[in-house]
Amino acid sequence: MGYLQWALVALVAYSAVAPLVGFATTGDPKVPSFVAALITNGILLVATVGVVLYEGQSVSAYLGHPKAPYLYLAGVFLAVGILAYYRALSLGPVSAVVPIFGTFLVISSAVGIAFLDEALTLRKVAGIGCAVLGIYLVSVE
Repeated sequence: MGYLQWALVALVAYSAVAPLVGFATTGDPKVPSFVAALITNGILLVATVGVVLYEGQSVSAYLGHPKAPYLYLAGVFLAVGILAYYRALSLGPVSAVVPIFGTFLVISSAVGIAFLDEALTLRKVAGIGCAVLGIYLVSVE
């Protein structure tokens, strides 16, 4: 599979996360948001270990890799982002939390263009603009 197919699998799978977490962390009885994060991300960890083992990849070989500090920093940001996302889902409506959280798509695209030498095309500008408009339209009451 190419990147587009993987991206579509990610889209379909990740689209189910917020509603499931929102349902589990609200109402009565509810699961505390950080417990929900531990359970769901624990499953992610187990699945990832399984894939790494299946692929025969070495983790220890990359712990001191020149680019490893970027992964450590990304891990810190991921932890903060996911914990805050789960807390927000436990406090507010999925229909408001997800579009705000989803703004990371616009910001990440802009960072890729600004710092990773990705091409800025009229089509990308239009796509990012539509994404911003869409996020605005679904998040404003």
